[in-house]
Amino acid sequence: MRAHEIDYHIYGEEMQYVEIELDPQEIVVAEAGSFMMMDNGIKMETIFGDGSQQEGGIFGKLLSAGKRVLTGESLFMTAYQNVDYGKKKVSFASPYPGKIVPIDLNKYGGKFVCQKDAFLCAAKGVSVGIDFSRKLGRGLFGGEGFIMQKLEGDGMAFVHAGGTLARRELQAGEVLKVDTGCVVGFTKDIQYDIEFVGGIKNTIFGGEGVFFATLRGPGVAYIQSLPFSRLADRIIQSAPQMGGKDRGEGSLLGGLGRMIDGDNRF
Repeated sequence: MRAHEIDYHIYGEEMQYVEIELDPQEIVVAEAGSFMMMDNGIKMETIFGDGSQQEGGIFGKLLSAGKRVLTGESLFMTAYQNVDYGKKKVSFASPYPGKIVPIDLNKYGGKFVCQKDAFLCAAKGVSVGIDFSRKLGRGLFGGEGFIMQKLEGDGMAFVHAGGTLARRELQAGEVLKVDTGCVVGFTKDIQYDIEFVGGIKNTIFGGEGVFFATLRGPGVAYIQSLPFSRLADRIIQSAPQMGGKDRGEGSLLGGLGRMIDGDNRF
């Protein structure tokens, strides 16, 4: 099916949200928990899967939902439909500091592959499926495992990246080496693999992992500067209640200094 044609605007710098403008009867589907606000006149409905198979009977719905389970997502998504007469707006927020990336699947040959938790929302008709790795090494050591998400169709989709975003357009045969957790997504013609860092000192003491992700052109790749896993690790390391070290920022006296200057929120 052809995806619904939606208009959008992205607001913010570091904590962005995307505002989708819906014509009457247009629908956008989104991940549970990404909703921010909407105009009166928009109907919200929980659906199986991504909504692209809603007319295909119960088997099509279960197949769509089952694909999402394999990528670690919920069985359900939420559909927002404009049931009023005029244009209405609905907004979705990024889950942590970073950038929202608009992906026009028409421009990328109808397919875009991304990390499992990157998808935010899309026009109804865009299929959110799975992309299996056919290589054992990539599956075990590639950072994203055997399964990544693939977005297919001819409409707009939106994915989220952590930190600052880099867009690289690779020529045929051009190779880009990336930290395995920093890959946001890439177009269908890019070959994704892993490469051993090499060297005993690099492997044991480098602190950057044992493998690079290698992206070979032609195509477009999006790279994030702050994967959520890296952010979460730093928070855990700095949290005393989780066994981390108390950094004591802002004072040479650490915790005592915070008691004196009134910073007792944590």
